[in-house]
Amino acid sequence: MKISWWEWLPFWRWRVIGQVGSADEVPDRLPRNAVALVGDGSRTKWIVFDCPCRKGHRIMLNADVARRPRWTLKQVQRLTISPSIDYRGSERRCHYNIRSGRIEWARDSDR
Repeated sequence: MKISWWEWLPFWRWRVIGQVGSADEVPDRLPRNAVALVGDGSRTKWIVFDCPCRKGHRIMLNADVARRPRWTLKQVQRLTISPSIDYRGSERRCHYNIRSGRIEWARDSDR
């Protein structure tokens, strides 16, 4: 995936920056508040982004209808991912929603 220079500009709202065929093609670094999709043109398999806590962990959400649990992505006007994202690492918990292109942190998060 080639990321245009303007995608690195600071965006306040979350957005999709592109789609690749396999997870290996997602760059090691993604722009801030950016989501990459993995799959072909007709079917998205994964939603990939760097956690908004900015501690360096990568989030990969299943979007394949054949597997559970599954997250859905809507881009009508602003990016929305549902249900909530709940990352539990060895030292922290990041629990949040992405709605209308913004992060809504849950009260039980360690951010």
